[in-house]
Amino acid sequence: MLLAGTVVADPETVYEEGAVVVADDRIAAVGPRAEVEDAYPDHAVREFDLLAPGLVGGHVHSVQSLGRGIADDTALLEWLFEHVLPMEAGLGEREMRVAAELGYLELLESGTTTAIDHLSVRHADAAFEAAIDLGIRGRMGKVLMDKRAPEGLEEDTDAALDETERLVQMYHGAADGRIGYAVTPRFAVSCTEACLRGAREIADRYDGVRIHTHASENEEEVETVREDTGMRNIAWLDEVGLTGDDVVLAHCVHTTERERDILERTGTHVTYCPSSNMKLASGIAPVVDYLDRGIDVALGNDGPPCNNTLDPFTEMRQASLLQKVDRLDPEATPAQVVFEMATLGGARAAGFERVGALREGWTADVIALDTDLTRATPLHDPLSHLVFAAHGDDVTFTMVDGEVAYDAAFGGLQTGDADAIRRRAREVAADLRE
Repeated sequence: MLLAGTVVADPETVYEEGAVVVADDRIAAVGPRAEVEDAYPDHAVREFDLLAPGLVGGHVHSVQSLGRGIADDTALLEWLFEHVLPMEAGLGEREMRVAAELGYLELLESGTTTAIDHLSVRHADAAFEAAIDLGIRGRMGKVLMDKRAPEGLEEDTDAALDETERLVQMYHGAADGRIGYAVTPRFAVSCTEACLRGAREIADRYDGVRIHTHASENEEEVETVREDTGMRNIAWLDEVGLTGDDVVLAHCVHTTERERDILERTGTHVTYCPSSNMKLASGIAPVVDYLDRGIDVALGNDGPPCNNTLDPFTEMRQASLLQKVDRLDPEATPAQVVFEMATLGGARAAGFERVGALREGWTADVIALDTDLTRATPLHDPLSHLVFAAHGDDVTFTMVDGEVAYDAAFGGLQTGDADAIRRRAREVAADLRE
């Protein structure tokens, strides 16, 4: 298949009249359209306005999708313990499948092809199966909580780690490598030292398994960890083995100089979630400092109850503007930097090689957007448009691993029944409210 249009191949490369050739699950060629068509004259051609690499959600909660709007205008720990975790506790296996499907549908419809997904304590199998079936690329894990968890979510430490290991053996590398496992403690507030150290031990036993948790999102959280351990959050995670180039820490809003040194020294990845941090009034992550230190920064939406959208384009815009106003510097986080966070930075965090750019030999994760819009007129700079003006509902085509998952020209979702997913989600959400 030859995909033609304006091609944003990566943060530095744009072909105004470009083309991408997909063969099986790989990109066979990318470049100026005339050259590509000469080299591949027999490929069927699809015309699009704007083509780009699939975006990477560096931290999402797909299974919180049924809780969109249930806990607006609350601070993090109240939001989590009084609203969101009780909702998660009410999700049985069927409800978990519906919640995951709804989350993945929104991601695919809005151009996210890869997600680092923080699931829930129970029924993680249902979310893994949904990801496999709907065709998204996922780095996913069952949540670990062995203290301070509400009824229905707190687990025995050994049982939680045993279940994690079962899931690793079942799903890590599934769907021809499209699904990878991340051992997923909720955060240090709700995990014992034994649980955190056990998470590291499991990750070390399996090649390519990563660790994904929250850290230093909120000042009350940081203080709670200090009271429990005598250490600040990042320092404590480093002490128990949860830093390193296989670790993704969501948020990292409140960090000291010493903690930033730890992140830099260990090669730990950070996911910046600006909309969530604003909505929960958590603060502004020191992203420019992280980038200046060479720390890899991904970009994430977090969950629908604290955002309330999984639109990655909205997140790119917020990511740049928040840093500019925080530093009073209009040159902070330009479009190229933010687009790299949302693509290559996220792929590095997720641990997927040859993902996050349109390059020969790389994985065929491709999206297309409509630009026949007032909001896209005139279109002087395609990269600027993607970061500052585009919306998720501009996406018309989403390909993951060379397979078309979403195609507006052919009815939308190609890997499931979107209307049925939305209908089931409304029914389950109504039951949860009751």
